[in-house]
Amino acid sequence: MNLPVPTALFTPSWHAELELGYARFGDSTRPVQRRHKGPLRVQKHLYAEGPEVCQHIIVHPPGGIAGGDRLDISASVGRDAWAQITSPGAAKWYRAAGPAYQQLDLKVASGATLEWLPQETIIFSDAQAELSTSIDLEGNARLFYWDVVALGRPASGERFDLGHFQAQLDIRRDGQLLWHERQRIVGGDGLLDSPIGLDGQPVFATLLVTGDIGSDLMEQCRSLPHDVRGDLTQLPGLLVARCLASEALLARGWLIDLWRLLRPALLDREAVPPRIWST
Repeated sequence: MNLPVPTALFTPSWHAELELGYARFGDSTRPVQRRHKGPLRVQKHLYAEGPEVCQHIIVHPPGGIAGGDRLDISASVGRDAWAQITSPGAAKWYRAAGPAYQQLDLKVASGATLEWLPQETIIFSDAQAELSTSIDLEGNARLFYWDVVALGRPASGERFDLGHFQAQLDIRRDGQLLWHERQRIVGGDGLLDSPIGLDGQPVFATLLVTGDIGSDLMEQCRSLPHDVRGDLTQLPGLLVARCLASEALLARGWLIDLWRLLRPALLDREAVPPRIWST
């Protein structure tokens, strides 16, 4: 007798890859590498600020990441080039019987600038999200990086009661470790409500930017009128900002306003928000 095979064995999964490369030609940054496999793309490169800054928007057509999916994204910014990479909306990690993965590998050559400014990541309850990010800086390369993570969907009354979120982030300059971080949050864990954890806030955000700022600018950043619990720390050659918030929109607004203040000071260029953030 032939027994039915559980349909879960046939659950489809996606393995998507995206490889980007940028180089400087005269006064212009141009994409020189754009290879993709599976459902991961970039839209047409944009020059909202002129030819020096090349902007790309990464698109994941399925609209969400499910169990078994794997996203591998790499970007290499050549000497003196400037790339700004963002996304059109939130990345959603769905509930699943098994883990899903994202590997991010970023390389920035001497004299180059990379702004990695995606919109928020939403981790549904009972998702199993495992993310790994490696950033390698060479010489005086500059980096502006942020991420926003929302656990559960508070607007729908969903707490992060099941599953897990796991992330690791390493930043190196010329092989020397500047930042090393590991996170693992399990659904329903006491850390979610503990005052030494997330203190009942479902959203947390991190900003990391190379360089040093003075006390006046630090005070401006700390005085931003936002309904988040956040602060900044100046480490040698690396500025760190973190916040907790009740919703992703509040955390993202805080990061954008920090970016408006810090970009001219640390990257010598006025902040021009990508149009996709307003759509």
